Amino acid sequence: MQAAGFSVIAMTPAIEAENLVKLFGTHRAVDGISLTVPAGAVYGVLGPNGAGKTTTVRMLATLLRPDGGSARVFGHDVATESTAVRSLVGVTGQYASVDEDLSATENLIVFSRLLGLSRKDSRRKSAELLEEFGLAEAATKPLKNFSGGMRRRLDLAASLISSPPLLFLDEPTTGLDPRTRMQMWDTIRRLVAQGSTVLLTTQYLDEADQLCDRIAVIDHGKVIADGTADELKSSVGTSSLQLTLKDPSQFDSARSIVAAHLGVEVVASGESGRLSAPMSDPSATPEILIHLRDNGIAVEEISVSKPSLDEVFMTITGHDSIEAA
Repeated sequence: MQAAGFSVIAMTPAIEAENLVKLFGTHRAVDGISLTVPAGAVYGVLGPNGAGKTTTVRMLATLLRPDGGSARVFGHDVATESTAVRSLVGVTGQYASVDEDLSATENLIVFSRLLGLSRKDSRRKSAELLEEFGLAEAATKPLKNFSGGMRRRLDLAASLISSPPLLFLDEPTTGLDPRTRMQMWDTIRRLVAQGSTVLLTTQYLDEADQLCDRIAVIDHGKVIADGTADELKSSVGTSSLQLTLKDPSQFDSARSIVAAHLGVEVVASGESGRLSAPMSDPSATPEILIHLRDNGIAVEEISVSKPSLDEVFMTITGHDSIEAA
């Protein structure tokens, strides 16, 4: 029976959302979002703060009731079959939901007991998860001595006690150092390899590029682009021009010249004097360099590569970057 049930889940889309709407007073936090997430994938929801990412996750996880549209999780309606949906999902929010006064083991045992496991099974499951997430040596230590990364890993472990087939990770690496972020990435990859489906919200463009099989870019409560990372990059051009100026003070002039020549927005870092822009024809590069030289702007480094997700987001929204939006 378990094998048959798993087969049905594997064949059914993990999430099917159609025209989801959520209102807070007169503000439309989510304004007609539609998503289809296949089972066994990492699906990224990418957007700046306030775009509607967390509100969308909360509706899909039955923590908020939609004001319009519909959504199903493995075929179960989030509004009319909320109990069934909750049995299929785990949720890790932006901030760790662990108890500071308890140890890692005690936290996981409490969560396990709340989910109906016996004392014996709770201890066994807690020990397994602490080992899996590299926390076994700190199992009995007070959480006040845990780093931010350790707390995030413990929070993720708690969401996996019931082994849900669908996991919502809402900005799971926010505030983590680069090394801990990469450890979390490895954990997410391992979960998917073991058969889980992950819906990941993030502000980090590199995170979406590294992890996600498919990405929905949202802004102001709407999906404004959807596709694989390569499809999104190809939508703004086949190449990316990247320039580093010898004199960063000439940055604004160089940015205007490149933008006017290519007819696109330029992703830029004024402090470093580095700018990049998507382009459809790499053969235009010499002409741009001549134009910069004629205006007395010296280039220190130049390269042409595939467009980045930064350039995708800049092109379709006008924001310099998601983090700064």
